[in-house]
Amino acid sequence: MSEAKPKPGNSVLGVFKEIFNWYPSAYSSEERKLLFKLDVSILGFASLCFFVKYLDQTNISNAYVSGLKEDFGLYGNELNYFNVCYFTAYVIFQVPGLLLMSRPKLARWLLPGLEVLWGICTFAQSRVTSVNQLYALRFLVGMLEAPVFAGTHFILGSWYSGPELFKRAGAWFICNPLGTMVSGYLQAAAYTNLSGVGGMPGWRWLFIIDGIFTIPVALVGFVIFPGIPDSPRPFYLTENDIALAKERTRKAKIRRPGKLDLGVFKRSLKRWHIWVFITCYACMIISSYPMAYMNLWLKAEGYSVTKINQLPTITYAITIVASWLGSTLAAIYPEWLIFTVASACCLFSAICMIIWNIPTGLKFVAWYLFGVSGCLSPILYSTVNTIVKDDSEERALILGSMMTFGYSFNIWVPLLLFPTAGPYGAPRWKKGWPVAFVFYFLLWAGFIVAIIFHRREARKAAAVAAQESTEEEVETIIVDRDADGKL
Repeated sequence: MSEAKPKPGNSVLGVFKEIFNWYPSAYSSEERKLLFKLDVSILGFASLCFFVKYLDQTNISNAYVSGLKEDFGLYGNELNYFNVCYFTAYVIFQVPGLLLMSRPKLARWLLPGLEVLWGICTFAQSRVTSVNQLYALRFLVGMLEAPVFAGTHFILGSWYSGPELFKRAGAWFICNPLGTMVSGYLQAAAYTNLSGVGGMPGWRWLFIIDGIFTIPVALVGFVIFPGIPDSPRPFYLTENDIALAKERTRKAKIRRPGKLDLGVFKRSLKRWHIWVFITCYACMIISSYPMAYMNLWLKAEGYSVTKINQLPTITYAITIVASWLGSTLAAIYPEWLIFTVASACCLFSAICMIIWNIPTGLKFVAWYLFGVSGCLSPILYSTVNTIVKDDSEERALILGSMMTFGYSFNIWVPLLLFPTAGPYGAPRWKKGWPVAFVFYFLLWAGFIVAIIFHRREARKAAAVAAQESTEEEVETIIVDRDADGKL
């Protein structure tokens, strides 16, 4: 495996070839076979798991605008309260989940086991008879889904590194917008074709359909998900495969799991990594919150229920392309450059929303351009995996803390900046959109700071290594001269 970024040249054809070059010819045939097995197993299960996670996470918004609001008489901030319940649990169980994920014996079974449980909770949401029941179930779903996102990044960073990590992280991340997009089409189909079937409205059928997707994926995970290289070996990996995988991590200087104790917290808090990266992710969460609610703007504009569920899916289609292409280009070109371009698109959209009174066509463009932000998260998380690869436990703690700190803002920020109703409510958000603009800028600035700090540390480490190498050579020469003198 190579840590250096490939050099495709200046031709478009060279870049195009490199984008799809997942199994470089410089790798041995055994290494290419191993990568293929890992791609099928890790990316196969993780992509399906991530798809149903976002299907289950976003279905509450689609159900809300497709009849749930009217059936339960929800005319206040209940949609925000549903999200508060979900994200409160999501925040609380992030770090414990990630630290458990770093344990080899648990890593193989944790995600599939949790997925079975949240699939049951998803089914249960179709039978709720009160708002309080829905609050409780949203809390349970948030608790069970907590380790999925950052945990999968941790798994990827335990097997892959360098350009191959960026490419796979981007390919996996497309299941986020894909799940959200499909949820919109499912709700539109459920509303149109299943309303009244079995005596239930269409929005209840959405939860049933999501549960039908979730349980089989979990069962597949028990069979194919490999955990981390030190986990119990799955049937499709040979002893030689595991030995090669461990040799790859050794060459890439990815530290294998060590002791999990309070020392992990002490050494992590002394380094800049956790502080910069959790700040970056908090900025990402705050800035990106309103972009998921184009459906509220469409509802306010008087569009039909079908259009309300379908039109926002274009944003997610753009996010799919941006997630894959942006992350892949970050494996070829400087990651800060791709991150800057995507951030500039989001800043432009935020400015349009701040002005608000613009042509409808331009407003659609602004909503859709937010989709370019799809590459920001996989680039950020792949950068964390790359920079903190020398400490497995610290890496797990940082990835979990990013989610904890970032999503903790989702518990209270939406209530203040992005209320559903009121003079500052959706979709105008007179206070929210300016804040989103500021935090998009701070996200970009924080990422650039992380790159600068890492490069400075790398230069210092290289200088120290060069000095030690020179000193060893001098000592060797002196010893050889002394030996010659004695002779």
